[in-house]
Formats: sequence, structure tokens, C-alpha cells
Amino acid sequence: MIKENTSAFSLDIPKIMVSFTFHFYNQHMKHPFEQFNYCPQCGASHFEINDEKSKRCPLCGFVYYFNPAAATVAFILNERNELLVCQRAKNPAKGTLDLPGGFSDLYENAEEGVAREVLEETGLTVTDCEYCFSIPNRYLYSGFTVHTLDLFFRCRVKDLQPLQAMDDAAEVYFVPPSEINPEDFGLESVRVGVKRFLKI
Repeated sequence: MIKENTSAFSLDIPKIMVSFTFHFYNQHMKHPFEQFNYCPQCGASHFEINDEKSKRCPLCGFVYYFNPAAATVAFILNERNELLVCQRAKNPAKGTLDLPGGFSDLYENAEEGVAREVLEETGLTVTDCEYCFSIPNRYLYSGFTVHTLDLFFRCRVKDLQPLQAMDDAAEVYFVPPSEINPEDFGLESVRVGVKRFLKI
């Protein structure tokens, strides 16, 4: 078992939190369903804006609400208290740094999701995970903006020997906390999450 000194990585959540939602919504933004022109219930082409997060079909009355997709992110430390980072192999933000993680699958809980993503991207088996905090994010995929709620977990793994870059990761390696620059991380929620994890 890895014995860790996590003093440099305090996970205490401040009593007064700054909301990052304004980053996304206090600007002139397009409606999240702008690209949805047809009613998914009856197929009518008059799928109209109902409010800031939904559209309504005037023919069949169907209302569809835009809710964020759940995604998970993992903080993993080694015995030297270094943080495991990945280099993104695909867009968005290809070539920038990231943390292991990804979208949750249907019918799995967040803990199962983060463990699966860690295994798929790094080959490591998660034995325990602890919820830290969540941050809203926007993820541009194939020209479509996916709104997500990213759930951050502190994960412990069975063994570091199987570590290898797989799936969405081009490279995986550990970085000392003193050498981590949050601006090197390509996704906004991960940058904010790393800052909070390091208490920068």
C-alpha cells in the first residue's frame, strides 16, 4: 500500500466558494439547443425556445430540458506525492495536459465511472475513491457544445506498475506539485480543479 503525505494536496472545501457558473452563463451565449431544430417526440420542424434551458414543440406540446452530462476526473498521487497527468491525444485541446477521466456511462454511478476511465486511459485499477468537488464545464465535440458537470475524485490505485497511456491519453506521467502549471491544462474545469486541489 502506498503511504502518502497529502499535506500539499488538502481537500478541504472552503466555506465560501466562488461560483464558476458566471464564466459560462453571464455572457451573451447561444441557446444550448440552438442546433436542435426538430421535435424529438413528433419530428415537427417548429421546435421553439421555451426558456433559457428548454425548447417546446407547439404541435405536440413536448418540452425538452437541457441538462448537463455527468463526467468524472481523477486526482492520483504516487508515493512521492506527485500528481498523475495525461497529455490529450484527441481534440478538444489535443496536446495539452489533462487528468484521467471522462463521461459517465448509462447505468453506472460516478465512482464506477471514474474507476473505468482511469483503467481505460492509464491501465491502473482504482481501489478507493473519495469525492472532492464539482465544477461546471463546456466541452466542444464535433462542433456541438456539450455542457457537463465534472465530478472530481481523489483516487487510490492497486499498483502503479501497469501505468501506460491508452485510449484518449497520448502520454501519462507523474509531476511534482512544484512543477505543475494549471494553465498547461487544456480544459477549463480541469484548470480550475487543479488550482483548487493545489490550493493555488
